[in-house]
Amino acid sequence: MEAINYIIDLFLNLDVHLNELILQYGAVTYIILFLVIFAETGFVVTPFLPGDSLLFAAGTFAAIGSFDVTFLVILLSIAAIIGDTVNYWAGHYFGPKVFHKETKFIKKEYLDRTHNFYEKHGGKTIIIARFIPIIRTFAPFVAGIGAMTYSKFILYNFTGGVIWVALFVFGGYYFGTIPGIRNNFSLVIIAIIIISVLPAIIKFIIHQRKRKNPLEE
Repeated sequence: MEAINYIIDLFLNLDVHLNELILQYGAVTYIILFLVIFAETGFVVTPFLPGDSLLFAAGTFAAIGSFDVTFLVILLSIAAIIGDTVNYWAGHYFGPKVFHKETKFIKKEYLDRTHNFYEKHGGKTIIIARFIPIIRTFAPFVAGIGAMTYSKFILYNFTGGVIWVALFVFGGYYFGTIPGIRNNFSLVIIAIIIISVLPAIIKFIIHQRKRKNPLEE
């Protein structure tokens, strides 16, 4: 229960926690941010770590001189790209070992479908997934399981990683110090989380409607 409360507090009071890290560790905070973004994108067991909101908060502190914004964007873009790459190869390595034996629920046909899907739609999936918490963590892993062509994966991984980091860091840099946002930072973080998951919710609703009404345009 304490762990859950800590995670909730971490998400809702990122500005406070990040300020504490900066005061306590100084430049080492760069490394801490790198590791958090790397872990959030690189390990399927850590999708609960802050991503979008942490980038926005880091951008806000860059605006007041705590970080160099250019270095921050470059560093965290590298963390995001490496994270997805590790996740891809983990899926590529463990997928065949886990799914080597067919069962009622796991068939080679499903892996083939996954491969075909990622070959056809993998690029936009990798980029769009960057902006959706939890899905962001699993998309590269599934791409690895589906054996998406690596040259395609790394291209979209690089593009999506840079766009994702730059958008939120510069968003925090240019808007995070506005008094109305700064004084209601917790509400802003909640709004970022909601906006981040909104596309997935809308997509799910549309998919459900199409299943119930297959003839609906």
